[in-house]
Amino acid sequence: MTARARGVAVAVALGGIALGAVFAPAATAAPAQPAPGDWAPADSAAIRPGVVTDTEGGGSCTSNFVFTSGDRTFIGQAAHCAGTGEATETNGCDSGTVDIGAPVAIRAADGTDRTGRLAYSSWVTMQQGGEADPDLCSFNDFALVEIASEDVADVNPTLPVFGGPTRLDTDGLGTGDLVYSVGNSPLRLGISALGPKVGINVSDSGGGRSHDVYTLTPGIPGDSGSAFLDDSGAAFGVLSTLNVAPLPASNGVIDLAHALDYARANGGVGDVELALGTEPFNSGPAAGLPVPALPALPALPALPALGG
Repeated sequence: MTARARGVAVAVALGGIALGAVFAPAATAAPAQPAPGDWAPADSAAIRPGVVTDTEGGGSCTSNFVFTSGDRTFIGQAAHCAGTGEATETNGCDSGTVDIGAPVAIRAADGTDRTGRLAYSSWVTMQQGGEADPDLCSFNDFALVEIASEDVADVNPTLPVFGGPTRLDTDGLGTGDLVYSVGNSPLRLGISALGPKVGINVSDSGGGRSHDVYTLTPGIPGDSGSAFLDDSGAAFGVLSTLNVAPLPASNGVIDLAHALDYARANGGVGDVELALGTEPFNSGPAAGLPVPALPALPALPALPALGG
């Protein structure tokens, strides 16, 4: 069993409902996309990976990475952050969701609220296109919130604590590979030391579209949508579900490369690219964090004898 979350009131949920949409054309030309090195400073940027996105009438999510497409700038979140159904609704092809264009409050690191809009949602796109592939319906949980042109100068794509991302991981993960993430759930009451997590990849699902990941403290309500890096600092995933079975307390992390491929082909947002961090990846902060051991996998039931 898996569950998604929408806000901090659901015990088994991970994230929140976030609203968003494509911006209406501006009266004046939008500023050009910052070139590498032209982002806001990493240590003082107001909008950066890990800031909370909040949906009017819903809950809260942790954002993941920064993305660009032409002169447009986005921050990523899970598609279910804009969901309108129950936390146990995990099928993106038939779960309730707000539409493209809904506003998303970005709780900036400087204490201000910025308004973004939902520019892409895998759930909306799959439902509009009549998607029926069960792996896509279950493991394609990704959305883009477009950042207003006047706020782009306050953006930096560096992941807090660990730095990076250094690149997009397109090779998948092996069993036992180390992974790194930072959650920003309001349940942590602003205690930043509780956010960083180090863990291990246990197995994959959906033909590599989702990774079953263990961290010593699994994602909690409000962490949904948060970024995951591999041991080289490459961006590989987005926190999607809290798994109750068959691997209790593991997290389902959707594969970012697969999610971006689908968005580029079907989402109407162009050739979306991951923005790389301006600061190098450093796994050193994880030195004091315990790494969970690989769990014992559940035993398979005995198979009946086959007749000859």
